[in-house]
Amino acid sequence: MKLLNLGCGRTYHNDWVNIDFVSNSKYVEAHNLLNGIPINDNCVDVVYHSHILEHFSKQDGFHFMEECYRVLNTNGIIRVAVPDLEIIAIEYIRNLQLAIEGNVEAKHNYEWIKLELLDQTVRNESGGDMKNYLYQPIIENESYVYKRIGSEGKIIRESFLNKQDLMKEKKPIQPKVSILKLLLKKGKRVIAKIKAGKRKSDLTEEESKALKIGQFRLGGEIHQWMYDRYSLSELLSQVGFSEIKVCSAFESEIQNWETYQLDVINGEVRKPDSLFMEAKKL
Repeated sequence: MKLLNLGCGRTYHNDWVNIDFVSNSKYVEAHNLLNGIPINDNCVDVVYHSHILEHFSKQDGFHFMEECYRVLNTNGIIRVAVPDLEIIAIEYIRNLQLAIEGNVEAKHNYEWIKLELLDQTVRNESGGDMKNYLYQPIIENESYVYKRIGSEGKIIRESFLNKQDLMKEKKPIQPKVSILKLLLKKGKRVIAKIKAGKRKSDLTEEESKALKIGQFRLGGEIHQWMYDRYSLSELLSQVGFSEIKVCSAFESEIQNWETYQLDVINGEVRKPDSLFMEAKKL
């Protein structure tokens, strides 16, 4: 059985063909999926992708799903996980109403769910305000945040806390540097700026900023479209899939699904904010 994991990031299984924009392992093939899937027609039994579809524009997402359909065998299964727009919207309205009524916990939850709704669409630098939220000294609604974003949020938070602990342990050392060395160091910085300026001499400060933002927003991190159980089902149907159904992170028509630990790792859902949906190519 040939299994295909698209946009896998660091979550993959060696029994699968794993493809991502950038390879981080010998088991992951680097390929820009905007250019299609580098697999022949009708030769894959399962296609899986998690939290990648929302990074395509609506039109590119449609073409990407057409590619998924193309490479699947007859009776092949597609499994898709995306952020669940419906649940995000419900949580937003619920916490908004409670916050208006003065519920302190809901006020914190409202701030977080608003970030889930908007931040990854509007941010102009990596991590955006969601990263800033996770990097707070104290997160008042930590359990709610972890309930929403699962183990990946915990990893980001723990990484930040570990760095803070290391910084506290290190004693500041005042280096003895001569005035001559300081002048040389400053001179090197000036020369570096001059060289950089020559390379971008035709750009104004505003144009340089716009270029930086544009390069980031085309880099694949932002969300370009969102899906709920209706719109994702409609997309699958339009592409040609049948037997479309919503499922949980734990259930699947894919044989031995639990052994691959793609949506669930050691009993914990990796991305609990997800909508999980499967369909077949008949």
